[in-house]
Amino acid sequence: MKMGEAGKEVNLGILGLGGRGTGQTMLLASMPDVHIRAVFDPYPDRVENALKKLNDAVSYPVCGAESAQSLIERGDIDAVIIMSDWETHIDLAVRAMKAGKHAAMEVGGACSTEECRDLVQTSKATGKGCMLLENCCYGEVEMTLLNMVRQGVFGELVHCQGGYEHDLRDEIGNGDLKRHYRQHNFLHRCGELYPTHELGPIFKYLNIGHGNRMVSLVSMASKAAGLHAWLEKNRAGTPLVDLHFNEGDIVNTIIKCAGGETILLTHDCTLPRPYSRGGRIQGTKGIWMEDNRSIHLDGITPQRKEDWSHSWESDEKYMEEYRPQLWKDYREYGMRGGHGGMDYLALRAFLEAVQQDTPFPIDVYDTAALMVITALSEQSIANGSMPVAIPDFTDGKWMLKKDEAVGPYRL
Repeated sequence: MKMGEAGKEVNLGILGLGGRGTGQTMLLASMPDVHIRAVFDPYPDRVENALKKLNDAVSYPVCGAESAQSLIERGDIDAVIIMSDWETHIDLAVRAMKAGKHAAMEVGGACSTEECRDLVQTSKATGKGCMLLENCCYGEVEMTLLNMVRQGVFGELVHCQGGYEHDLRDEIGNGDLKRHYRQHNFLHRCGELYPTHELGPIFKYLNIGHGNRMVSLVSMASKAAGLHAWLEKNRAGTPLVDLHFNEGDIVNTIIKCAGGETILLTHDCTLPRPYSRGGRIQGTKGIWMEDNRSIHLDGITPQRKEDWSHSWESDEKYMEEYRPQLWKDYREYGMRGGHGGMDYLALRAFLEAVQQDTPFPIDVYDTAALMVITALSEQSIANGSMPVAIPDFTDGKWMLKKDEAVGPYRL
């Protein structure tokens, strides 16, 4: 289907109408082949705000459901989009699939290995799919790098890195005022709380689930000092200043893969810093680094005679040369939505798979494996940074060829 062309109508229910949920809902409402039938959020003012915006934007009626379950059980929806707090994602997705609906979830980590197993088993039992809406898999840079990896530019991959390195002290420190769930997660948990922005693209670079898998991890957390210092300055006199936040300022997680590759993830949200996803790809023919947007390819990158070591060059010409067809088409069509346009592509990937009844490009096995990293990293840290085995949710099928997504959104 050509980009921008309307396909079969998809009727949606929306769960979660915070800032992210409302923004994504309005992006969905702008699509001509999407009808949003019902929305729900535990906070009535959020429902009221979303309904007002939707009624101004669309010509069909949209209602506010009385509860999450009543929305899930509606007979006039094909799929449920879940954009609520992290802890509820998997439970709501399981309930949606049991009610005969496909589910898509905004990103976040799992609270336990057991709920990830339940997610996979429910999908298998019901025949309904679940896709993690990991928008970074559809970023222009990440998709270009994936194209370069598959064309052998970096040779045999050995190591990848990524991070969620984002100063969120204001969001977390004011979470009680903003009704943002990150605050209670940082208060009570310690682990790689937000792994999928960096790990989602790495999954595809390393063919996880398609001949490779993650086998074990080790996590280590620093002390928690950054948020307390921010609270003393910005929320002095409030009870929060006297609370102990459990989440370390820096959490590093090292993952070993069946193919011998290693992955380093870094979670860094409570110290002052510019935003970065800290990407790095390293193989037998070269290396790419996000933070300086540089690349070095063995025998290709020009070498300055005066340098005693190897030189870097800008990745700009490679980003142009290896830009995938999806992003060429998207630029011509006109980018829209948040995060540089990647949000739109992730949503369309889910919707067009529903329309065509084809596998999701980030399937339920990918989703479970990405989300379980949070729970396993907590376990490793709690046990003195001991290694933890990563479950194989595919039961060995990662070694076999499987049905894959088709069309332009295939990863």
